[in-house]
Amino acid sequence: MSKKISDLPHIPGENPFIVARGGFYRRWIQMIDNIEEFEFTVKQLDTTLQTNWVPVWRQAGRKFEKLGDEAEKAGNFEDARNQYLLAKTHYAIGRFPSEITDLKREISQDCSRAYEKACRHLEPKIEIAEIVCNGLTVRAHFRVPKCDSPVPAVLIMCGADVFKEDRGWAAELALENGLAALVMDAPGTGENEFPWAPESVVAWEAAVDYLMARKEVDSNRVGAFGISRGGYSVLQLAGTAPAKIKSVVAVAGHPFHNEPSKKDMEEIVKTRNERAQFQFGDKDGPSWVPAWSPEQEYEMSKKWSLDSLGLVDKISMPVLMINGDEDGLAPASNIYFMLQSGKPGMRSAKVYKGSGHCAFDHQAEWGPIAFQWLAKNM
Repeated sequence: MSKKISDLPHIPGENPFIVARGGFYRRWIQMIDNIEEFEFTVKQLDTTLQTNWVPVWRQAGRKFEKLGDEAEKAGNFEDARNQYLLAKTHYAIGRFPSEITDLKREISQDCSRAYEKACRHLEPKIEIAEIVCNGLTVRAHFRVPKCDSPVPAVLIMCGADVFKEDRGWAAELALENGLAALVMDAPGTGENEFPWAPESVVAWEAAVDYLMARKEVDSNRVGAFGISRGGYSVLQLAGTAPAKIKSVVAVAGHPFHNEPSKKDMEEIVKTRNERAQFQFGDKDGPSWVPAWSPEQEYEMSKKWSLDSLGLVDKISMPVLMINGDEDGLAPASNIYFMLQSGKPGMRSAKVYKGSGHCAFDHQAEWGPIAFQWLAKNM
């Protein structure tokens, strides 16, 4: 019997040499159909530096892409799509955390190519949408179910180190619930040239305006869905443009408030400093994230928190928040803080006991429910 994701140990953390539920590979593990093979690939890694990291994931990606080419040639389009998506996922891991070097940009192109192949026989097809805002153009993926009248739509907001190609599953769930979907990279990643700054919320609002202007979309029924940094962004957008957003699902997200407990602060600093141990580019390049301290965390919160930006009470639409109670990046206290404000019945949450960042080990449950909830609350 082949190993299942549920058979993996639960080890929340950021160690790229361990395959576990809640660990580093939580971002992609739900997209993998052969855990033993995936574990074998991880065992080929002896460093996260690109000289070893990129070739290992590129080799794996090319194997699946070749299988996809063979299946497509034989007319087995469903199998071809699955193989191409596996190729895309392996290339995406090789690109992680972003296109920080020439080699990372090369494997990012591999990722885009494999995803384009995976979408070649999709119905409804993906349309490349161009969101124009403040002189910049952001390319996003738009899909809409076949319909005789305008449908509700959802903006699917990506996070810091996962690009829109890795959120195609969310668009599928939107379509299954009769929603059009616009999947967009976060500022500072992928095909979004806006800098990562609080004021870049204008790019998200421009995406909503794009949706509202589409003839296929009911402009009075637009919602938003985001994970991790996207879980923060979706609420920032909701507070910035409350008249345009009708319902929101935020999976994780941070910071919402400015008063972390001593325990939360210890976990945040510990987790960020665990990340800081790893370099994913050149030996002489920067670490994944900089070393962190409580002082830096306080300063970041003062600049970014929904509380500091005056947005908490402006979030007036139905909100569903999801996370694990052992998240060292976006503590569940963010959710509890949001539940303390707003009208009764307008904010709800699911916090998974014993689960880490974004409760990805429960994605099979909360993913479908999130889009059912969005459709119901438009």
